[in-house]
Amino acid sequence: MKGTNFFKSIQWKLVVIYALLILVAMQVIGVYFVRSLDKQYVTNFSKSVEDRAGLVAYNVGKEFDKAGDDEASKRQLALSLDQLLSEFSNSATSRNDILEVQIIDSDSVIRATSDEGNRGAIGQRATNSLVKKAFATSSSKSDTVLDPTTDERIRVFAVPVTSEQRDATIGMIYVRASMESIYSQMEQVTRILATGTIIALVITSILGVLLSRTITRPISDMRRQAIEMRKGNFSRKVKVYSDDEIGQLARSFNELTDELLEANATTEAERRKLTSVLENMTDGVIATDRTLRVILMNDQAKDIVGIEEESTGTNLKELLGLGDDFMIPDDGTMPPRLLDFSSDEELFLVRAFFSPVKKHSGPVTGMIVVLHDVTEQEQVEQDRREFVANVSHELRTPLTTMRSYLEALAEGAYQDEELAPRFLETTQNETERMIRLVNDLLQLSKMDSKEYKMNKVRFDYIQFLSDIIDRHDMTKPEKIRFRRKIMKRKVYVRADQDKMIQVVDNILTNAIKYSPEGGTITVRTMLRAKRIVISIKDEGVGIPKANLQKIFERFYRVDKARARKIGGTGLGLSIAKDVVAAHSGDIWAESEWGRGTTIYFTLPYEAIEEVDE
Repeated sequence: MKGTNFFKSIQWKLVVIYALLILVAMQVIGVYFVRSLDKQYVTNFSKSVEDRAGLVAYNVGKEFDKAGDDEASKRQLALSLDQLLSEFSNSATSRNDILEVQIIDSDSVIRATSDEGNRGAIGQRATNSLVKKAFATSSSKSDTVLDPTTDERIRVFAVPVTSEQRDATIGMIYVRASMESIYSQMEQVTRILATGTIIALVITSILGVLLSRTITRPISDMRRQAIEMRKGNFSRKVKVYSDDEIGQLARSFNELTDELLEANATTEAERRKLTSVLENMTDGVIATDRTLRVILMNDQAKDIVGIEEESTGTNLKELLGLGDDFMIPDDGTMPPRLLDFSSDEELFLVRAFFSPVKKHSGPVTGMIVVLHDVTEQEQVEQDRREFVANVSHELRTPLTTMRSYLEALAEGAYQDEELAPRFLETTQNETERMIRLVNDLLQLSKMDSKEYKMNKVRFDYIQFLSDIIDRHDMTKPEKIRFRRKIMKRKVYVRADQDKMIQVVDNILTNAIKYSPEGGTITVRTMLRAKRIVISIKDEGVGIPKANLQKIFERFYRVDKARARKIGGTGLGLSIAKDVVAAHSGDIWAESEWGRGTTIYFTLPYEAIEEVDE
């Protein structure tokens, strides 16, 4: 992870906060100070001017009282007023702020002015509104105006001139004073405050950077620790710099790291246990989310479903072929389903158990599916049902025939010299057929029993096979012949002779039954990889390829009507398969429709001896 930009860090934010606090504080202080100072300056300035104007007004009032109506008195008054204005102006030269002073009589006529450039106004009537207000109220008036020519701020005063003799306002002192000196001083004060604010901001920023590091350094350390923890490194510790809240947070962070290390170790151990359990389960396990998307699948489930690549994210309905109507019920109870993954060559049935996952008293958040291979169980159950059905069918047919013939004999057919012997012969044949069927069933039952033991002895299998062929050669139909392609040596095997006789008898009997007239049965022996291979080939109609792998199943017949007609029980090849398997051998068949069938079986041999001719 890249480092945080300084201007995006908390350190920068702290510095900005400190600077803004100082700036706001200085602004508030500055505004209050400047306004207060401005008010004080204006008040002092106005009071100073008014006080001097009042002194002039007092003196002017005395001069007005002394003046007469003759011309000499008027000239003397004018000289006195000019002298008073001159003294007033001279006393104000140090401030250089009085622009003009006018003396106005009771008739609002300007009698004197201190502005040499405005001497033409003497003798004219004053039209200033401030003067009129002062005459009307007989009180001092002041106001601030802008000079239209210089845009300077000017303070104007109208101070009444009163007569002690008449106790009335007999004139007015009108003063125009410049306030630019005051505002010049205010500007200097403002610049001083601004400079101080900037210096304070710089100092504050430097101190903020230094002080904020005491906060941001532990936080940065904890950030680096969090990055290491995300990578799985829990050995690193955060350095504790102080005992304040930041230090306590650092200690808590270190304690959290230790707890996470322990929790991570526990979680990893549990994960390994769960992984080991899932990998070693014989059943497939699939976990989904609430939308039935696969989030976990063990290898057994992949083998059952028949996929190799990762299937995370696949919809469970598509994966198991559950159909679009499949959904998780609200109550969370779901019955198991039998899924058929069979192919044309192999039966494969799976029972799926569904277990919805949900929070305590909350909605369903997912589902666990356990897949159990029940092919063998279903096959056993199907074989059992077929076995019961086949046995019932095989017994019902002869029993029905026997009952019919016995009823006929009981009704008097036994007196018929032609029918009676034929009925008795048929009944005897059906009885023998049932006896053979029961014997074969008992034989299979013994073979299935784990406690059944073979009586194995060592003997020459070539001579043994020749003797069995000789016996069948004597009892076979005349139009069927045997062809022997048997090696001329002694091959010793260890086997149960009675059981091996039954194997060869069953195969040869079938070959004789299904061989056509004039057909040849070929018996061949070969040696292959420590085993003797015996093959018995007939020239019958053969077996279709679709049925070839099923002929060793119990009661299986390619042509049931024909097999029953020639007296077969459908158990001969099944017995032969069990016997050969019990001797660690293999048995299989090869056939081509219309060109006969060949049955092969193998047995391990112990020794071979050449035969002297």
